[in-house]
Formats: sequence, structure tokens, C-alpha cells
Amino acid sequence: MTKKRLASYGINLGIVAAVYVILLVLMNAGVINRYYSGIITMVGINIILAVSLNLATGFLGELVLGHAGFMAVGAYCSALITMNMGIDEAIAFPISLLAGGLLAAVVGFLIGIPALRLKGDYLAIITLGFGEIIRVILTSMDSVTGGARGLSGIPALTDYSWVFFIAALTVFLCYTLIHSRDGRQIITIREDEIASEASGVNTTYIKMLAFVISAFFAGIAGGLYAHHIGVLEPSKFDFNYSVEILVMVVLGGMGSVTGSIIAAIVLTILPEALREFADYRMLLYSALLIVMMLFKPLGLLGKVEFSLAGLGRALKRLRHKNHAAKVAKQIAGGKED
Repeated sequence: MTKKRLASYGINLGIVAAVYVILLVLMNAGVINRYYSGIITMVGINIILAVSLNLATGFLGELVLGHAGFMAVGAYCSALITMNMGIDEAIAFPISLLAGGLLAAVVGFLIGIPALRLKGDYLAIITLGFGEIIRVILTSMDSVTGGARGLSGIPALTDYSWVFFIAALTVFLCYTLIHSRDGRQIITIREDEIASEASGVNTTYIKMLAFVISAFFAGIAGGLYAHHIGVLEPSKFDFNYSVEILVMVVLGGMGSVTGSIIAAIVLTILPEALREFADYRMLLYSALLIVMMLFKPLGLLGKVEFSLAGLGRALKRLRHKNHAAKVAKQIAGGKED
């Protein structure tokens, strides 16, 4: 690893640590009340969901419409473990999160066996059907999941620190994966699967790897969500919720981890700011998608990652451009004289 990359990692780690400490201090001081703390928690959960979906949809290039289904699997698994395990909650909670993620990964593997043989619209339809099947199963298992009434009495174990560190870990692991050998193969499959296979890439393994990791983190996000809200209803994990997560990926940029983070923050805070217009939330998302496709078809960041160094270079280019325009204007004015 080069000194430049180490320095970049150090700066990013420092920024993440500073954000964590500042928000924690503000919460403990009462400057950020419980309502806004809850919004920050949901921001973290949505970051996990958006970044994990971007791995399968943005970087791999496979349209997945059942991400809420993987989240539901992890949520119910995690909640049932902490409610019935009978051990200290401080121990049961991380075990339940890991179990929820692993179960979602196993389900993702089983779904991926037939689904990843297909492409485009066919894969989207299968994942859409999977999400609806999970919702119907959860509704019908009344004795275990509470059925349509939902599962209540889930201990409130999710806090700011848990969500922040898991979100940061998710971002770090996904970013590291994308910049690894397997990650480069994921991107080559997105660009040209036939050429990738011809060059010796095990496309079946790589596609399954991305799909399973995506499902794993969605399951963990579900566990965090369950222990944050305290009540689970199958109707929450419907097609609309999968679309909400997909919008975060599309808005931020399909192929940009930092884009997913920015979009998750915006699309979590925006509905709260427009709470009185909650009935029109899906209309708002649809309008956002249309506008993005018209003016920014690659999303806010496209396939580019936001960085302070990149921001500095962009500002420098802008200053040079403004200076060149000013000089050209002065020259043109001198010729007129």
C-alpha cells in the first residue's frame, strides 16, 4: 500500500471519527433530542441498505427489486433471537445481528442459484417475486411472526454507536471489495459479461459473491431496524420499500459508494422535512427518478467517488476556468478599444 493511499485512509478515518464524536457529544448534551437521534439512526440503517444494494445493482449491474425481502429476513430472525434466547441482551444482540445477516445471505444464495442465470428484466422479476413471497410467508406464520398483526415487544437495543460503526464497517468493506481483484472482476462483468467469461473470470462465482454479500448486509440492517422500531409488520417490507432503497442507489449514482451515502442521507431527512406531505412520498420519489434520468442519468456522482482531494481539484479547475474567462474578457475589451 502506497504512502499516498495510507494518508488518504488516515484522513478518511479521522473525518469519520470526528463526525462520530461530534454527534455523540451533541446527543449527550441534549442539543440533538431523541427525535433527531432517531432520524440519524435511520440515516445509518439506510446507508447500509443503499451501499449493499449498490454492490449488486450498481457495481455488478444486476437490477434487484427484492432488497426489502432480505432486510425482512434479517429483521425477523434477529428479533426472534433476542426475544427468545434467554441470555444477556448485550450478548444476544450482536449474535442476533450476525445470525440475521447470515440467514439473509443463505436465502440470497438459494435465490441466486436460479436468479443469477438470468439477466435484465427476468432477474428483476424473480427478485421482485422473492420479496413478495417473503412478505406472504411472514404474514401466514402467525404463531411465529405474529402474522399481519406484526411482532411486538422487541427490545430497543439499537443505538447510535451500533448503527454508526456497522454503517462505517459496511462502507469500508464494500469499498475495499470493489477495489480488490474480485471487485475489478465484478465491474468487468457489468461492462461485458461475455468478454469477462472469455477472459477466464468465473462469472457465476463473482456474481454470487456480490449478491450474497449484498443480502448479508441487508439482513444486518434489518436487525438494526427491528431493534430500533420495536415492532415489525410484514407490510413494511413491501415492493415500495425496495423501490425506496433502489431510488437511493439511482439518485447517488449506480457505481458510487459515496453517492449512495449522500443519497441515503438526503432521502431519509427529506421525508421528515416534508412529513405533512407523507401521502405523496412515492410521488416525490417517482418525480426525483424522472428528473435524475433526464438531467443526471448517471446519478449525482455517477461512477465517481467523492473525496476531499477531488473536491480540491474541482475547485482549482473552476478558479482556472473563471480566471481564463476573465482574461479573455479583458483581451476582448482591449481589442474593442
